[in-house]
Amino acid sequence: MSDSPNSTTTRHELLFLNYFRLAQALVYVGLAFTPTGMGWPHLDNIGLARIVAAAYLLFALAILSVTHLTRTLGWLAILGTLLGDIIAAVLAIAAMNDARIGIAMMLAVNLAAGALLLPLRLALFLAALATLGVLGRTLLSLPHAGATDDRDFLESGLFGMAYFAIVVLCHVLGRQLRASEALAEQRSIDLVNLSQVNELIIRRMKTGVMLVDDANRVHQINESAWMLLGNPSSDQRDLGRVAPELSRRLYHWITSGKLDETATQLADGMPEVVPRFSRLAPNDDSLVLIFLDDTSLVSRRAEELTLSSLGRLSASIAHEIRNPLAAIRYSAQLLAESSDMNPTDLRMVEIINNHCSRLNEIIENILQLSRRERSRPETLNLGDWGHGFVEEYKQGNDLGSDSLRVIDNSAAPVIAVADPQQLQQVVWNLVQNALRYGRMPGESARVMVVVRHGEHGVPILEVIDRGPGIAPKVAAQIFEPFYTTHEYGTGLGLYLARQMAEANQAALEYVRVAGGGSCFRLVLTPPARIEPAV
Repeated sequence: MSDSPNSTTTRHELLFLNYFRLAQALVYVGLAFTPTGMGWPHLDNIGLARIVAAAYLLFALAILSVTHLTRTLGWLAILGTLLGDIIAAVLAIAAMNDARIGIAMMLAVNLAAGALLLPLRLALFLAALATLGVLGRTLLSLPHAGATDDRDFLESGLFGMAYFAIVVLCHVLGRQLRASEALAEQRSIDLVNLSQVNELIIRRMKTGVMLVDDANRVHQINESAWMLLGNPSSDQRDLGRVAPELSRRLYHWITSGKLDETATQLADGMPEVVPRFSRLAPNDDSLVLIFLDDTSLVSRRAEELTLSSLGRLSASIAHEIRNPLAAIRYSAQLLAESSDMNPTDLRMVEIINNHCSRLNEIIENILQLSRRERSRPETLNLGDWGHGFVEEYKQGNDLGSDSLRVIDNSAAPVIAVADPQQLQQVVWNLVQNALRYGRMPGESARVMVVVRHGEHGVPILEVIDRGPGIAPKVAAQIFEPFYTTHEYGTGLGLYLARQMAEANQAALEYVRVAGGGSCFRLVLTPPARIEPAV
């Protein structure tokens, strides 16, 4: 039992006890102030009877007022009020012996309420006090009564037994009542939570969902359905006006039981949908659920499955091509070493080698894409990493008259989180393209790897060249797979670079440089924002 019982059920029980106490006090007042000429009840001590009745009435009014003002009442206060009830009842029985049975029965109601509001031990303690009070009053009155009044002692004993039985019974019933109330409250909370979850799921579903009654009025609609209907105003509830074609199909389905599964457009500029209908209850058309399947989503899922299957098929084919391709290239190299080859044949062998190299590069890119491992991000100082990358690139590649340098003018270190190996592959690919294509005719390539901070301190790494740049129409497609403008290009380099960048929660984009040139900008993730890699 808490120190402040304030649940709804407990408060109702407490108010009942207080109002019953007030009625009990009024009964005491009526008995004590009965005109003496009536003859019943006989007041053994009229002064004591009237004092007890008046005091108990004031006590009942005071407790009722306190309960209404404070809204809560601790169990110690409840124990005190019940002790007052017992004392008043024992004194009333002593002063008004003729009404002892009625007063003792009313006290049983007080004890029953106490059993509901108090722990069992305290309730039994009150029952024991009430029993001792009633028995004590009887024992004190026996010397002054005759033998015929011995039945008062038996009555007092029976009342005591009844008090204990009532207390135990009411306590058990009260405990079951509170357990049922707690279970009902928990079930109510679960139901509300479940209703909110269902509402959120339906609202966020990609499939449009509508609830329509038999009067063709829309009762509920989720966000997807609202958008597919062309964003109608909230006061438009007539399905015939919001979507005439959908209303016609619903009527056709209800009357004939046949579903028209052809796609239809419900509003201008919206994708086509395939409506489906379902009754909320069998053989009841009063409420019908309408599901609107967006055909564009279905097409996109089919396209994703097709691309996934094609990717696995391409990787398998590429793996099988490697051995025959290696044999063709080796045979061409042997032919090139022959001493009696004329210039025309040598040119043919050179063409074979060039196309074998191109095919091998395509195969390597496809296999690399299919077996790409999960990123293992690390915290990197991009300035130090950039200097190390350039030194390693220069050691492994002869730049000739071309130039490759790092620019890091940031006042503070540029820190990013990325997989070093995958970042190496991305930047290597970008630098290779810049050195190959980022030069003006007859001039050397000038490539810069720029490390800097972007807005809000975002780490940025850029590969910039001073070449002719990329035409806007071409720039819109350079990241698509197998798109290339070069005779011997594979069209997979930039596509793979963007895929690996996204695997590191980075963004790779092309930025045209004013005055000529190209810039491939890699926006990386700062340490504070890194999330688990997938």
